[in-house]
Amino acid sequence: MADKIGVGIIGCGNIAGRYAANLKQYPEMELVGATDIDYSRAEALTKEHGGQPYRTTAELLADDRIQMVVNLTIHHAHKAVITEALNAGKHVYSEKPLAMTYADARELVELAQSKGLRLGCSPITWMGEAQQTAWKQIREGRLGDVRVIFAEVNWGRIETWHPAPEPFYEVGALYDVGVYPLTLITTIFGPARRVWAKGELLKPDRQTLDGRPFHVSTPDFVVSMVELESGPVVRLTTDFYVGQHSKQKGVEFHGDVGSLYISSWQVFDADVEFTEFGKKYEPVPLIKEPYHGTEWGRGARDMAQAILENRPHRATGEQAAHVVEILEAATRAMASGEAVEVQSTFQQPTPMDWAS
Repeated sequence: MADKIGVGIIGCGNIAGRYAANLKQYPEMELVGATDIDYSRAEALTKEHGGQPYRTTAELLADDRIQMVVNLTIHHAHKAVITEALNAGKHVYSEKPLAMTYADARELVELAQSKGLRLGCSPITWMGEAQQTAWKQIREGRLGDVRVIFAEVNWGRIETWHPAPEPFYEVGALYDVGVYPLTLITTIFGPARRVWAKGELLKPDRQTLDGRPFHVSTPDFVVSMVELESGPVVRLTTDFYVGQHSKQKGVEFHGDVGSLYISSWQVFDADVEFTEFGKKYEPVPLIKEPYHGTEWGRGARDMAQAILENRPHRATGEQAAHVVEILEAATRAMASGEAVEVQSTFQQPTPMDWAS
């Protein structure tokens, strides 16, 4: 597999099938196998998508055919799994968030650097055709100086579609889905420097699909204001109450000359629209024919290509750690009622080759 990167998936839950379906189509990657604390899920995933099931993480990491781990475990397991994989000499691409605290995220970045290994992290939805189109419009100055950004994440009630919603409510909407627009916005405009936030618990008592009651203690509705180092101010709304049917969705970028709207920070075939100040929005043609929906494996593929081509990968651990610091600052701001400074930084990724 000298011309391929062997990949092992750790965590075979809800999103693993979509990752595996993408990965097996990439000529640069080979899905060697997968593991999960529930061995039957690893068996089912590999039976459908190829590779072998491993009974333990240690068994997977001991396989020399695997150069890269794709970590799809639950939020709180990320730090331990990534640490184990890096210590085993594997490159790691992880689902978001990189860790639950900035200190842990920074530790992972430093561990990868000390071992000369790649560390990448989702979300990579900014790599989509619609998102790259929006970035190109902003980069080329069509909006003038952008001063205000509105981002909406009305993500609905997880218990209405996911069989195990409790881990999502434990981390909260800000950590689970606020990372998407924050990563898109920091990709385009660079690091944040100051955060205010206010959170509320709208619906503390909920019920799973099978009728089991559970209690929520983390705010399920958060409004954050984020000041970016480059100038724009972001208002970010995240919640696990209002459904995706809401008319408040996507991201709006408002500049001195005009405004740009993207209907989704997630799907690659989202609508992109532009208007000059005071006029009506008109559609913006996408740079190229878009992937329908979200290509979950695109970031892992970029990292595999980067390893083979000996170039930087785009979805870096440094940026993911910075986003974790923004989330942590918002959490502290909710508790204190005061602004919280953000100290970290990162190198902004380059646009996709086809969008530059």
